[in-house]
Amino acid sequence: MRLQQFLARAGIASRRKAEALIRAGRVTINGEVAELGRVVQPGDVVRLDGERVNPPRKTVVIALNKPRGYTTTHEDPHAEKRVYSLVPAHPGLHAVGRLDKETEGLLLLTNDGQLTQLLTHPRNQVPKVYRAWCKNGRLSLEACRRLEQGVALEDGPAKALRAIPARGGARLVLTEGRKREVRRMLARVGYPVERLVRLAVGPIELGGLEPGQWRYLSPGEVRLLRQSAHTRPAAPDVESERERVPKRSGKGTDQPRTDRRAHPSAGAGDKTRL
Repeated sequence: MRLQQFLARAGIASRRKAEALIRAGRVTINGEVAELGRVVQPGDVVRLDGERVNPPRKTVVIALNKPRGYTTTHEDPHAEKRVYSLVPAHPGLHAVGRLDKETEGLLLLTNDGQLTQLLTHPRNQVPKVYRAWCKNGRLSLEACRRLEQGVALEDGPAKALRAIPARGGARLVLTEGRKREVRRMLARVGYPVERLVRLAVGPIELGGLEPGQWRYLSPGEVRLLRQSAHTRPAAPDVESERERVPKRSGKGTDQPRTDRRAHPSAGAGDKTRL
């Protein structure tokens, strides 16, 4: 496989960042500085900054119901609670995008940098479904129309693929993942967020996971995720008023990780009504 793909699947970095490492001359193959596009053959020794890079491992993808108050980071020394304390340790495990500290819901984690690149690159437009509760209650149809047409934010225009009024707020589908984007969009149309939960990423739904619980995705679900990055996005059906309101984060989310694995029934077969 190509060197940038090798690095991504080894969990070193996304493919884009791996390409930057190669261009910077930080990667060698069998002692020689490698060029972008070089193919890694069986038996080749790949090193990054002199440290050997182990061959790609079996892909692991974890679905976590991130509780409120947890930070999506490895590095922040000031973070009191980190999402990685809730899931099993795997070399190279990282989040597929981020949820801010106060946002709850579905967070995917993987050791496959190439998969992360596929799911997070703006070009692929993988849809994410959110449920928001707002200070000013249920969104008006006019506010939803403005969100679908696009609103101006300080870092450029942003719009929702779908925006539907719901009790106390709205349900939204976005294909981007900018910092605090949903919160900023809703504030822009006059509906500051009180609570925000992500319900789905592409074909993967939050399902029956309780706050702090996690589960491994099946190989079939991982294939569906990859396919979703190559398919023109269609807005999920978020019209129904019948919805399962996710539980609020509360006591119990600091239990040891061995106690937080979800029963298999919380998986793909347990579909959430959005």
